[in-house]
Amino acid sequence: MGRLSEQLGCRTALVTGASSGLGLAFARMLRDEGLEVWGASRAPEETAKSEGWHAVRMDLTQTESLLAAVEQVRREAGVPDILINNAGAGVFSSFANFPREQISRQLQLLLEAPIALTRAFWPDMLARKSGAVVNVSSLAAEFPLPAMSLYSAGKAGLSGFSRALMLEAAGRGVQVLDFQPGDFQTAFNRAAVRPPGGEDWEIKLWERNQALLEGGALPAQAARDLRRALARRRSGTVASGQIFQATIAPLAQRLAGYRLTRWALLKYYRM
Repeated sequence: MGRLSEQLGCRTALVTGASSGLGLAFARMLRDEGLEVWGASRAPEETAKSEGWHAVRMDLTQTESLLAAVEQVRREAGVPDILINNAGAGVFSSFANFPREQISRQLQLLLEAPIALTRAFWPDMLARKSGAVVNVSSLAAEFPLPAMSLYSAGKAGLSGFSRALMLEAAGRGVQVLDFQPGDFQTAFNRAAVRPPGGEDWEIKLWERNQALLEGGALPAQAARDLRRALARRRSGTVASGQIFQATIAPLAQRLAGYRLTRWALLKYYRM
């Protein structure tokens, strides 16, 4: 079995949120598999420079920054063979106290920006009949997170967008993956916006979430799961994480329906 670049005949990839966590793991995996990687983040200088790595400054909440980054990638790489929309961050707050200014910001970061980036390259991928778009949503698209309602909504929207693109791309040579990670050992909680205060249940829930992340899988597992999915050359939804979250829980949901799933979620989060 050769490297991914040889199996797929691909040379270039654009990965957002590539400075840490899953994005960094994805970018390193693709570089090790023989691709030239354009790693995008708000602070690309923090990412170690190495052969096959090209830094791209991109703030997904700023339209001008996004457009400038697209222009840079087109100038240096053309249309990337693989686009991974991975960047994202959450706001942890009950909806009753959710900061108004963060509502549109969350949807822009988690949904509007990935759609805009996909639109920038999608027509060319279809025209040449090759390419892959990976939208990193979340298992929160299937199992909504309490105190992270806008994050759950944004990821569910991204998942729906991906599944619609799968239909449009059928038979046209472009692969679309809805990649749904569960809890991983990343800096996600440290990067989350958390308004001051909060009710007792929010504080306990934050502690529960922190424990779940600390006990989660390593980012390298997500990179391995993504590699396998890309190598299959088929569009689809890919759950990634520990076996309970990625395999058992989705199966149980299909068998039990959402009423029992909601009850199970309340128990899972100890609410």
